[in-house]
Amino acid sequence: MKKTWIMTQEWHHVLFLHWPVSPEKVRTYIPAELEMDLYNHQAWIGVVFFQVKGNRPRFIPPLPGFKSYLELNVRTYVTYKGKKGVYFFSLDANHPFVVELANLGGFLPYRNAKISFKKHKKTFSLYSKYERPNESILTTFKPNAKPLESTRLNTWLTERYCLWTKTKGRLFRVEITHTPWKLQNVNGLVYENTMAPYLKENFSMKRPIAHYSTMKKARFYPPILEK
Repeated sequence: MKKTWIMTQEWHHVLFLHWPVSPEKVRTYIPAELEMDLYNHQAWIGVVFFQVKGNRPRFIPPLPGFKSYLELNVRTYVTYKGKKGVYFFSLDANHPFVVELANLGGFLPYRNAKISFKKHKKTFSLYSKYERPNESILTTFKPNAKPLESTRLNTWLTERYCLWTKTKGRLFRVEITHTPWKLQNVNGLVYENTMAPYLKENFSMKRPIAHYSTMKKARFYPPILEK
């Protein structure tokens, strides 16, 4: 049976920052039904930023005031019955009404945060702050013009086409489709990073693996209750 997508959006100026962490630090914070997906025996934390544009449900044009916002998410990588995907610790957006709608029923951990994103010549600056608890990140970066050749690691980190979330004791899967990523390397610095302090792993002081992509159009499908 062919599945029908229910929502679409474009992701612009996508920045991936990744750090390896001890699996033991992560296991406590993901649902017991999910297995951790490890690379070289390490769990990975991804901090991913993008600007949402063209956000809309199927058959409905973008609604004024809801079609564009900034988002920063913190995630790790998991499997369920052999299927690979993503588990989100948090999804921060700078649009309170988008956060309120996304939080209906407690389905996804969206939070209202202050996020700014600016460009000066060819260099971008990103600052995000969520106040309860204090989680923030400040970085400047410049993408390299030359496209990056795919490697096993950057494919493993970025080519993920479903997410899981658990609400009211039930595990759901949401599938996403888009074309494969065209990544670029990034030159930059992370000046401040207090994201995911509950993991009690000082990954913020380490240099991340960083990738950038100009734009990606994605489609989302109805949630599926896992059995």
